[in-house]
Amino acid sequence: MFSVRGRGVARLAAATLVSGLVMAGAIATAGPALADDGAPGTGGVTAKLGGMTDRDSVEIVEKNGSKWGVQGGLFKMQVEGGGTLQTYCIDLRTPAKHDFDYKEVGWDESSLHNNDNAGKILWILENGYPKLSAETLGEKLGVDLSKNEAAAATQAAIWTLSDDVTAIPKSDDAKKLTEQLLKDAVKLEEPKASLSLSPSSVAGKAGDRLGPITVSTNAEIAKLATAPGTPAGVKIVDKDGKPVSEAKNGDQVYFDVAAGTADGTASLTAEAATKVSLGRAFVSIDGPSQTLILAGSSESTVTAEASATWAKKGAVPAVTVAKDCAKGGLEIIASNKGDEAWTFDLKGTSYSIAPGETKTVTVPLAEDEAYKFTITGPNGFEETFEGVLDCKTATPGPKPSETPTTEPSTEPSPSTSGPTTGDTTGGTTGTTGTTGGGDLAETGSSNATPMIAGIAAALVVVGGGAVFFLRKKKAAGA
Repeated sequence: MFSVRGRGVARLAAATLVSGLVMAGAIATAGPALADDGAPGTGGVTAKLGGMTDRDSVEIVEKNGSKWGVQGGLFKMQVEGGGTLQTYCIDLRTPAKHDFDYKEVGWDESSLHNNDNAGKILWILENGYPKLSAETLGEKLGVDLSKNEAAAATQAAIWTLSDDVTAIPKSDDAKKLTEQLLKDAVKLEEPKASLSLSPSSVAGKAGDRLGPITVSTNAEIAKLATAPGTPAGVKIVDKDGKPVSEAKNGDQVYFDVAAGTADGTASLTAEAATKVSLGRAFVSIDGPSQTLILAGSSESTVTAEASATWAKKGAVPAVTVAKDCAKGGLEIIASNKGDEAWTFDLKGTSYSIAPGETKTVTVPLAEDEAYKFTITGPNGFEETFEGVLDCKTATPGPKPSETPTTEPSTEPSPSTSGPTTGDTTGGTTGTTGTTGGGDLAETGSSNATPMIAGIAAALVVVGGGAVFFLRKKKAAGA
């Protein structure tokens, strides 16, 4: 879920102005208990995209037979709070942006939401490089694999399943690994989040326990704490009312607000040290950029937050927001635990939530659309949400030879920037990386990308832009 405050505002605003962020009016009434509705949570790793590490040339063959070349391999990412990640691309035709911040999300919030091969991609990550060393993979296949070849081979297998192309590594030894990974791959279940609190917002009256909030994590323990300035009458408790300062996966916790506590709000922070599970998706929160999938993780610091609002009388609101890629937009769940109706405006449309009621508002978004909006309520209640809808892989465009070369740019929009080109070998256009801000051409965008993105941007404008990873004796894995 995106609930990002004060990050990349200027860049997001520019993208928002292009298409208008039009809010639609689909709205449904849910039951009265928000926490029982499977409400979306928030949390997980935030990491900054750096450059590539191990990589090699890969030829891309489109369904129409057109071919183009690209450098494929591993990204390095720096985790906010400490730690590093290694990722592969699952959005071949979209440029990646240096120094953009990325957020860990579930498959339903990424381009994998409707990909039947998502589970096979996870198997490839579990059985490819770097989970297994290049030496180990080479021994299984009876070849000598370098790290660069192993990375390119694993990336090629992933691209074949994520972007509906045939991706072929330049090296013959790497080709064997790609072929074996694709042959042996089976579907695995989606991995768990590193850390999440769900729902991310609860409400009620002083004297009550507000929640439950469910802790989901792959760590052994998550530490819990209230934010500085929390009123003395507010504490975090378990289902029996006992104060807690840590929780395990599946535990439920509550805000216990003592009777007589003045109307107000409080926040809960959960923190854990863990390795992020292979196969978790990462999407940009700074603007349109390539979608990534986790291939390796050091121990990293992960956090999640949840908030509570209470009042003696009147409306007492709570709001959670999550991307819904199946519906092509945002799902906003608004509840009112008070004794008076709560009305809020969302981009010119007014919504009324009756006492004890929960409503779900669906907000359609254009692909790659930047969004930012604020929902307000009584007693100073205010929630601002911003991010980018990134639910699809970019569609095929013209052959690289038909596309003019442009210089890299630090601007976030792929329609105004592109990779530098390298040598052309055997009819395949090579690409090289950039230094400083701009596109990482070697990560999945050839010099076809600017034209592709430009066409896509033009279509959004014309259409009106609605608004949010074996010595030759056994097969691999034997």
